[in-house]
Formats: sequence, C-alpha cells, structure tokens
Amino acid sequence: MLNKKSVDDINVKGKRVLVRCDFNVPLVDGKITDENRLVAALPTIKKLINDGGKVILCSHLGKPKGEPKPELSLAPVATRLADLLGQPVTFAADATVVGDNAKAAVAAMNDGDVVLLENTRYRAEETKNVDEFSKELASLADIFVNDAFGTAHRAHCSNVGVTKYVDTAVVGYLMQKEIDFLGNAVNNPVRPFVAILGGSKVSSKISVINNLLDKVDTLIIGGGMAYTFEKALGQTVGDSLLEEDYIEYAKEMMDKAKAKGVNLLIPVDTVVADQFSNDANIKVAEKGIDDGWMGLDIGPKTRELFANSLKDAKTVVWNGPMGCFEMSNFEAGTVAVAKALADLDATTIIGGGDSASAVNNLGFGDKMTHISTGGGASLEFLEGKELPGVAAANDK
Repeated sequence: MLNKKSVDDINVKGKRVLVRCDFNVPLVDGKITDENRLVAALPTIKKLINDGGKVILCSHLGKPKGEPKPELSLAPVATRLADLLGQPVTFAADATVVGDNAKAAVAAMNDGDVVLLENTRYRAEETKNVDEFSKELASLADIFVNDAFGTAHRAHCSNVGVTKYVDTAVVGYLMQKEIDFLGNAVNNPVRPFVAILGGSKVSSKISVINNLLDKVDTLIIGGGMAYTFEKALGQTVGDSLLEEDYIEYAKEMMDKAKAKGVNLLIPVDTVVADQFSNDANIKVAEKGIDDGWMGLDIGPKTRELFANSLKDAKTVVWNGPMGCFEMSNFEAGTVAVAKALADLDATTIIGGGDSASAVNNLGFGDKMTHISTGGGASLEFLEGKELPGVAAANDK
C-alpha cells in the first residue's frame, strides 16, 4: 500500500491529466474562508503544469446529494486557484460534470493549461462508484492522479472507479506525503512512539486503539472518550459523556496495554461544569465526578502528566482534542498538549479533523511536522486499514 508511483514517475508532456483534489473548502456567501486545502494542492498542480501536462482538476464540495446546487458550485475555487497559480483556470460549468462545456474546454487545452470541472457530487453516481460516471471522467484523460487524501477512505467514481478506465494511475505529492508520514509513524516509528487519542467517543476509535496498542510505547486517552475508561475503573463520571456499551471494551484495552507493556494514561483530574456552556460554573474534580456535573476538559494535574509523558517522545500521532476547545474555558488541556508537542524534537503528526482545527486555531500549526488533510482517512490509516483511494492508484 505504501509504495506507490507518484507524479515524479510519469511523463505528462502533452497528455491530459485528471487530478482528483480535495477542494471541499468552507464557503460563506460564495467566499472561501479557509484555503488551506487549495494551498496544499498547489505543488502537484504546478508540477504537472511545468511538465507540460493538460491539467484537469476535479473535486467534490459539500453534500449536494446528486443535485446541482449553486451554493455548492466550485466556481469560487476556480477563481481563487487562478490567483494562487498565477494563470487562468477555465471553469467547466456543467451540471452533469462531464458535459458539453467540460468536453469543449478539455478539447481546447494547450500544454500547461488548467481546467476545473464542476462538483463531482452533483452526480448521484459519484458516491455509489457507478461505472457510467467513472467512464465519463476517464474519457477526458490519459492519466489519473489522486491527490485527495481526505476522501481516500471512500470508494467513489472520481478517486477509485476512474482508475479502471485509464492506462496510468498514480498519487500526487500531498497524497504521497500523507502516506509517508502516517505510514512511517505506524509501521516504522522512531521510538519512543506516543499516540494521543481524544475526541468524544470510544466507539469511533475502537479499531484505532486496538491497532495502536500493538505499536506504541505510550497511549494517552483524553477528551470525552476518557470518561468511559474512567467508568471502567470504577470511578463516577456524573453527567459526562459515557458509552455504557463500551465499558467492557475499555477494560479489555487497559488489560491489553498492561500485557503489552504499553503505558496507557487517562486523566487524573477533570475540569467540570454544571452545564454545557462557556458561562457555566466550573471546578476541578479528582477521583470521580459528582452528579449534576460534566467533564469538559482535562485538569491541571493531567495536563502536567500528559506533557511529562511526551518529553522523551520521538514520534507522536495525535487525533482528537482533550476537551471542548471551542469554548475558551475548556481549551487549556488541548493547548497544553499542543504546546508540549510544539516544544518537542520529534516527528509530530496531527490526524486531521478537530485535532487539525485545534492546532491551527490555537496557533501551533507551524510547529507540527505534519498536519493531515483527512480526519476520517487518517483514522482508518491508523486502524491499519487499506484505503480504497490509495489502493486504486495501482501503478498501471
């Protein structure tokens, strides 16, 4: 899975190159409010332009569910990409994605030109990986490049189906970077190797925990999922988020950690509130949480415990915040972990999603070695799963 040909291994001069990007950017009144995904795609696009390829870009945006919706058009992306690339980007405005406008725009391309297709999810077939739409996309191109790690865990027409109908399918620089960092971290880490898992639910990270316990030296559990582990130890958790059905699983994972010699850490104190609000009454609880109170962040002793456990780490993977960092009174735990990682002489990998938002919003993004562009995809990678979008780039 990890040894894939990339854009460095192919000759694109004069050839039509279909590139699956991740341009699923936030839009407010037609304006892009976060262009990190556009910037992340530039190295691959520029490489193909400079090598004389005819570059045809495609992506989804939002969830139009098979219906053309003007507010989910990729037209604003084409405009901004033109600015970032310093050259025109022709937008093929077709409700069917591969329609007369797209075909005419591609037919008129010269070497180094760029065309952006309309939102692939305007077609209901996209998420169902239907052959008909896959063939239509492939008909535009000689070569396919997948550079959308954020959708690599899904088998759709524009990232998997299309590869059946082109002669050459490879990965782009962004996809290769994700594979290299996440793959090396999980399969060949420099030790000590520490994984930090947070977020709301144990159920969403069952396989991740199980897989990482076979690989890490230390596993840190924080966020809402920690309360299920605390309950498994016999502690009271008040009105905190709790998954009763996973208490036994938490016990099993703690037993597995002990058997494997893995240092599994859970919070020793908690910032609790009497309601889910930044204006709630707040206190720090140790050795259990009273009824009427809910845990919303790790406490000061836990921040110190987690930070100290990271001091000697050489590889760290972090997926999931330590608390409700969106509210200022409950961000201290996530800030403490981000700061601890920023100060390390180590490879630090942030697993996309809320973790990526947290480190970027809190000002630590430039201190991390790698911030993944795919939350769900990075989680499945950490589970040890083969990602369909990566597997499909099969070195034809």
